Amino acid sequence: MRSRINIIGVHMGKTTVVIDEKLLNEAVRAAGVKTKCEAIEAGFRELVRKAGREMLRKELGTFDLDLSLKKLQQLRHAR
Repeated sequence: MRSRINIIGVHMGKTTVVIDEKLLNEAVRAAGVKTKCEAIEAGFRELVRKAGREMLRKELGTFDLDLSLKKLQQLRHAR
């Protein structure tokens, strides 16, 4: 079964989408939210966060740090 969801935001337009009801209910539970709209927004936030992290990874590339575990822990606790 599919749900037709109307999403209305303060500064957004209204969008109607058809979403698999079972998947949407699973997303609500997985996100630990109360509403379908909150689950959809959480999914969007995660997608944007993941894309941003991937962009940053590509931008920075990979490099080797010569840090011991002890030195890394010291740096973490220095903040």
